[in-house]
Amino acid sequence: MTIKIGILCGGRSGEHEVSLLSARSIYDALDRKRFAPLLVAIDKQGHWRAGTPQTLLLHADDAARIALNPAAPRVVPMAEEGVCLLPGWDDESVQLEVELFFPIIHGTDGEDGALQGLLRMWDLPFVGADVLGSALGMDKDVTKRLLAHAGLPVARWVTLNRNTREEAAFARLSETLGLPLFVKPATLGSSVGVSRVADAPALDAALKAAFRYDNKVLVEQAIAGREIECSVLGSGPGGDVPPRASLPGEVVPRGGFYSYAAKYLEADGAELHVPAKLDAGTVARVQALAVRVFEVLECDGMGRVDFFLMPDGQLVVNEINTLPGFTRISMYPKLWAASGLPYPELLSRLVDLALARHARRQALQRDFTAQD
Repeated sequence: MTIKIGILCGGRSGEHEVSLLSARSIYDALDRKRFAPLLVAIDKQGHWRAGTPQTLLLHADDAARIALNPAAPRVVPMAEEGVCLLPGWDDESVQLEVELFFPIIHGTDGEDGALQGLLRMWDLPFVGADVLGSALGMDKDVTKRLLAHAGLPVARWVTLNRNTREEAAFARLSETLGLPLFVKPATLGSSVGVSRVADAPALDAALKAAFRYDNKVLVEQAIAGREIECSVLGSGPGGDVPPRASLPGEVVPRGGFYSYAAKYLEADGAELHVPAKLDAGTVARVQALAVRVFEVLECDGMGRVDFFLMPDGQLVVNEINTLPGFTRISMYPKLWAASGLPYPELLSRLVDLALARHARRQALQRDFTAQD
């Protein structure tokens, strides 16, 4: 019997289009012997829609133009025992069902624990990190604080919010962190709102750009090193599939840093070396540190950990992505393919991990009596 999977995509963040690209790839690659996939999208107005790539997406094969079809049928999600019903907004005779969700909404309200909390309340299995792991991994400031507390290496940083912007004096920040600086929203990904800063006017412009997307902003020390990425797959707390790491890959940006355009829009925005050209000892260190980051942040299912490898061999953790890009050219699946785990099988493993976690939660006692 096939599992009805809802690939949950879109969302109301700056990474909306990236999510659509990931969802399309997952939809195409899922094993039809095990799964019956359905695209379930949240548009930029917050409306839920459902369908196939043909009915739901416009310009599905063009990364620069992909969009949700505004004429696609709207649905109203309704949780029932063991299933999410999706009756039509205008035609209740349309009755779609989802038994398990594969969230691939990158960024705000999709990767930060908000969506995971909704799915948890619906008591349905879902792929990827749970509420806590998602929230911890999304907030770059909290991520750094926890990793530093665990003794793991991170770049120096200063956190600003709208009430502390007056502390963003260029002289003070450059003295503390050196030059150049990187300015980024605290809870966004895909390099949205990220700027490289070398002088005071650029800092002001960078802060304005970052605060358009978030109420908390990081100013970080620039690390002169190779950009290394490593994928992690496995159970979170209480699971029986220990997390393991893929072979690492390397990103070599052509334009200074790995911007949104370089990742998704420019055909030659960066070189991707899969696997990275590293000696065996460095590979082992990257893999061990990636797994440790995954564990410290209480992640589950999947995560892509990004590092800087400095000339002296030191590794510095940049960030973790708990819902990494999932197109066929994205690093997370490419690294697993290079490690011997093809894209369709990777998707099946992630679903199996989601089902196992849901079963563990279902086995927990939910009521209390005095005898306990």
